[in-house]
Amino acid sequence: MRSLTRANDAKAFIRVWKVMEMCFRVLHHGKLVTQRELFYKLLSDSPEFFTSQCQVNRTVQDVVALLRCTRRSLGIMASSRGAIIGRLLLQEPGEEIIDCSVLGQAGHVITGDLNLLSKLVFRSDARFIIIVEKDAIFQRLAEDGLFNQIPCILITAKGYPDIATRFILHRLNQNFPDLPVLALVDWNPAGLAILCTYKFGSTTMGLESYRYACNVKWLGLRGDDLQLVPQHSLVQLKPRDLQIAKSLMSSKLLQEPYAAELTMMVEMGHKVEIEALYCHGFDFLGKYIAGKIVQSDYI
Repeated sequence: MRSLTRANDAKAFIRVWKVMEMCFRVLHHGKLVTQRELFYKLLSDSPEFFTSQCQVNRTVQDVVALLRCTRRSLGIMASSRGAIIGRLLLQEPGEEIIDCSVLGQAGHVITGDLNLLSKLVFRSDARFIIIVEKDAIFQRLAEDGLFNQIPCILITAKGYPDIATRFILHRLNQNFPDLPVLALVDWNPAGLAILCTYKFGSTTMGLESYRYACNVKWLGLRGDDLQLVPQHSLVQLKPRDLQIAKSLMSSKLLQEPYAAELTMMVEMGHKVEIEALYCHGFDFLGKYIAGKIVQSDYI
């Protein structure tokens, strides 16, 4: 519990009790709240102790560590940005079946209610699960009907993965353990950090860090793919990129092939986005993915 170990920070201790009190009230009324809603309620009730969302997030993490529980058991609901599409039928208890292969290109919105997600029943004839870093790429692949060319389920959190997207991916991985889980991310430190969050968990989640980790393989983009993009598509690394790279390099979890890719990025001083492949046409991305999968070219 980070904030409780700082000397002379009595407020951090009081924040923990304030959050536990609020969670008790939420549970007593049979409600669920997001951390954003929790912040505004605490800001209203205890403005002398809570002045930022960051303080609430850190305190919730402390409570999770103190009680050795999940956010869900505290009545805290995940906020979700995620979407899913492809060869998947899902059904809530007592509800109609949703066929994720006949939806629009935006896909099926993933709810932030982990309790509801835990009750979903899945059926699928997919052979792969593909994580897509960016919503624009997700929609491109959905519009092109990639899942009809390659039997797959596409899932995106539209950037860094939220807990709800990680939760449903973990459930899919448990229900279909033979399906390889592949990740399509930018060739940059942030892209690798996103992949690692799915694969190892999030350091900001405390004891929940590894709860929804999956055995994700890196499909692309990777250093070997740089030959496919024009030189002018390479973008110089920014200080933030180098900061993320340094943090990843310090992780004991980073596997050698991933470390080698990261080292190549830093030594070259450049990064490449998935969209750089559009130099071959908008339909090339599906061919690129298919070629990778056929050759089992993922690490």
